[in-house]
Amino acid sequence: MDLPYELFIAIRYLLARRKQAFISLISLISILGVMVGVMALLIALALMTGLQGELRDRIVGSAAHVYVFKTGGIDDYQAEIPRLKQIPHVLGAAPVALGLAMVTGPANETFVTLKGIVPNLEPDVTRIAQSMQKGSLSALETPEGTTPGIVIGVQLATKLGAFVGDTIRVITPHGTTFPGGMSFSPKPFKVVGLFTLGLLEFDEAYAFVDMRVAQRVLGKDKPDYIQLRVDDLWKAQAIAESITERLGAEYMPQDWADMNKALFGALALEKLAISVTIGLIVMVAALNIVASLILLVMEKSRDIAILKTMGSSAASIRRIFVFQGLVIGCIGTLGGAVFGGLTILLADRYKLVRVPVDVYQISYVPFRLELLDFVVVIVSAILICFVATIYPSRQASKLDPAQALRYQ
Repeated sequence: MDLPYELFIAIRYLLARRKQAFISLISLISILGVMVGVMALLIALALMTGLQGELRDRIVGSAAHVYVFKTGGIDDYQAEIPRLKQIPHVLGAAPVALGLAMVTGPANETFVTLKGIVPNLEPDVTRIAQSMQKGSLSALETPEGTTPGIVIGVQLATKLGAFVGDTIRVITPHGTTFPGGMSFSPKPFKVVGLFTLGLLEFDEAYAFVDMRVAQRVLGKDKPDYIQLRVDDLWKAQAIAESITERLGAEYMPQDWADMNKALFGALALEKLAISVTIGLIVMVAALNIVASLILLVMEKSRDIAILKTMGSSAASIRRIFVFQGLVIGCIGTLGGAVFGGLTILLADRYKLVRVPVDVYQISYVPFRLELLDFVVVIVSAILICFVATIYPSRQASKLDPAQALRYQ
């Protein structure tokens, strides 16, 4: 192979036997340091990206993309829904009435968020219909005078000991007024369906009922807001802003990112902190490269002097040691990329990283390595290694041949 002679000499310096084996050991440690740093950084980024993506997918799949509130309340949601669906990129709209309730089952009792929905409109906005394990949303539409239906999460059903066909009792803060005070009598509901959205916040703490039933038990005469689904998740903020521009200032929309700003902000900060911390490993490896090259310059001072007397320029001498540092950096970076990629693949395939469900809402963390993250890590590692070669290579190029050969 026709290599530039500077690169040829740099490779020979790395592979040839040396008088000082300690220098070779430092070079090996430098390669391992870069490899471990790149590997750790890729794994950390893949883990945090996977965690963010999984939480985002589950939250967005369980809830809507845009929430539309209105000053003074939504008096007629049947008239508002066609207006909102005329907004560009809006695919579906459905009203919601929310309220807190205490649910009592055969085995236990707990507090839940009671969500009143229109069963035939809700599937246009959320994935609740596709998440049904037993029963159906349409079963919520029960005739007047019969026991109303309720759909609960599998986790909540297990906690209550109530499943499809069983009756549970619901108590809400809205009671019945009588001369002696307020009466908060429990109301029977028949479990007509079980769902699992894969998010503990919904599976254990939400219960769905028909809109008319929710308004009656919660003491409301209108929905709290209208939820929307759009065709592009990442344009939700722009679409939300366009609603106010088109329909007026009384409409106050919020997009999914704004509703979950604290969670995703914390995850982004955690990802940055981990990246900076692990990135210091690459810096340490770069310092090893500096030490290795400085010692090599001291050992090869006679060789450098001979090269200069044979006509090699200072720039050529500089390039020899820059190439040597880059070879160390490239080998370490390539090794880190390969081993990091294999670790990410195995960890994701076999679900090796388990996390507390009650904290992160998911049972394991998927690993997702984005192309941009991969490219940034590789380029940054090589750039850091290049910077580490500048000082030793300049010192080598300044070597005086006469001084180096005086006592040889």
